[in-house]
Amino acid sequence: MTDPRALWVVAPDHAEIRPAHAGEGVRLRSLYSGISRGTERLVLGAKVPVREHDRMRAPHQEGDFPYPVKYGYCAVAEIQQGPQAGRPVFALFPHQTWFCLPEGHFTPLPAALPPARAVLGANMETALNIIWDSGVSAGDRVSVIGAGVVGALVAYLCARIPGCEVTLCDLDAGRATLAQDMGCAFAVPQDLPEAQDVVINTSASASGLARALQVADMGATVVEASWHGDGMVALPLGGAFHSQRLRLISSQVGHLPPARLPRWDYRRRLAKALELLCDDRLDVLISGESAFDKLPDDYARILNAPDTLCHRIRYD
Repeated sequence: MTDPRALWVVAPDHAEIRPAHAGEGVRLRSLYSGISRGTERLVLGAKVPVREHDRMRAPHQEGDFPYPVKYGYCAVAEIQQGPQAGRPVFALFPHQTWFCLPEGHFTPLPAALPPARAVLGANMETALNIIWDSGVSAGDRVSVIGAGVVGALVAYLCARIPGCEVTLCDLDAGRATLAQDMGCAFAVPQDLPEAQDVVINTSASASGLARALQVADMGATVVEASWHGDGMVALPLGGAFHSQRLRLISSQVGHLPPARLPRWDYRRRLAKALELLCDDRLDVLISGESAFDKLPDDYARILNAPDTLCHRIRYD
């Protein structure tokens, strides 16, 4: 097998394929990887704040922010040796042709999950964590602002909680079809229903978070699930924010909610996320595909295109 090659971000809006370390452990040949548009766009634009450089390191990242850096965390690969040779697995690993990981650092796919869809594993893991942080329960009125991949998956999960009335919101009215596929209603921001029990912002915009505060009911929970990088966010915390006794919380996949820690670990959470992907309707979240060798030419365009959901990388 030739030496591994990986995608490296080497300058603002510029990436190239370079040699990379294989690591140690079980040899895994990449089948697919997925581009996580929100985070990877911030990395490509050098918008990771200096004080967050250590916390934002991806598992098995090479290099340091801002450049050059090998970054990514949605890899689907095939075991190449031992009694499980040929079995597909998911790993939190950058875009790379092949790599090695110790046992326990990758998760076998459920039999019902096609490897091509499993690139959504990290996104579903994030969505599951957001649901836990939000406290959404049966019968709640829920709005999710931002119909990207994570927002769509959050809405998908909420719509499966008995009695929940779920609205997926986006500036792009064309995302109404996606909301229908996820099993929920759709609204543009100005038409969002009010008196919501839980509002979750995944839009990565200040306007989205401001709208979330406006439609939250008395004592409701507003979850900020976006990451804004080094951007400053202004919020309307006057008006009804205090009199409504709103609860504004953050959600970030890097940590499990405290109430889950006695029983859950990262391995269990990821295994559950992969299990939750066993639904053919979720294929609509794959908005495009590129061959790995063509990725340097496509990377900036994919990340900057507003209609990109999950873009899949194919390793031939």
